[in-house]
Amino acid sequence: QVQLVESGGGLVQAGGSLRLSCVADGRTFANYDMGWFRQAPGKEREFVAAIRLSETTYYTEYTDSVKGRFTISRDNAKNTVYLQMNTLKPEDTGVYYCAADSWVSRTSTPRYWGQGTQVTVSS
Repeated sequence: QVQLVESGGGLVQAGGSLRLSCVADGRTFANYDMGWFRQAPGKEREFVAAIRLSETTYYTEYTDSVKGRFTISRDNAKNTVYLQMNTLKPEDTGVYYCAADSWVSRTSTPRYWGQGTQVTVSS
């Protein structure tokens, strides 16, 4: 069973920061790449960031709109993936979902998802 639990969302003013967390079960975290997607009101779900393991090196990928502002990372000891979000903008508002699969990228549709956490950025 794949278990993904997000937390850390909330209401912040534009220019502020939030750090989202996603705790996975150990088997999932050990065997899959991880990523973050979001869905804004009235829009379809979109890719935000991914962290992938190739051999012994982790690589990250971001959608253009968050490059330089968001950072994805993982803590293997805690089975947790993070999304540090800085310089938040109102257009970052949406429900953020943690995702896991053997391949997570801008073009992927991961098989496993968390329940989502709401991020609201006010002007």
